Amino acid sequence: MQLVVARIGRAHGIKGEVTVEVRTDEPELRLAPGAVLTTDPASIGPLTIETGRVHSGRLLLRFEGVRDRNAAEALRNTLLIADVDPDETPEEDDEYYDHQLMDLDVVLTDGTEVGRITEISHLPSQDLFIVERPDGSELMIPFVEEIVTDIDLEQQRAVIDPPPGLIDDRAEIASARDAEDDGDAGDAGGARKTGDAS
Repeated sequence: MQLVVARIGRAHGIKGEVTVEVRTDEPELRLAPGAVLTTDPASIGPLTIETGRVHSGRLLLRFEGVRDRNAAEALRNTLLIADVDPDETPEEDDEYYDHQLMDLDVVLTDGTEVGRITEISHLPSQDLFIVERPDGSELMIPFVEEIVTDIDLEQQRAVIDPPPGLIDDRAEIASARDAEDDGDAGDAGGARKTGDAS
């Protein structure tokens, strides 16, 4: 199975190094010197990692055959793809590969259906589940243990216990806006307004 493990950014320096946006929890394994990665677009690869180092908090890679800034800059926005055994699992019990989480049903702790995971977004601070609801709308659910209480791969579901407003905020916003449109938001019996009254 093929997994996107990084996206090449801008060239760094004049000797062929590039910055990379890491998209794997195991860069030391997937992006190690000697790793051979396929690419998207395919015509650029395969690329073999020659060296890797961290500089100012960013991973820098150099690929075999890429010796100057122009060659490095030509790789910008290329996706790096690793071949991974589909049965392989992360070393830690509470870690998962993206492909294990894709298409899981998302349900509340009481079993109420919320939707299905269609994408995992890796942000610097945390990962997000992009969840498609039955009506076609999308939700973003932070993948943190306080909210995602259980991942059950056998049952193919993720159980969440969201804080108030995480999955039902649109209904609250709409009701508050409707009350203000009526011109009597001050008497709306609990409808919330945002912003400063002055």
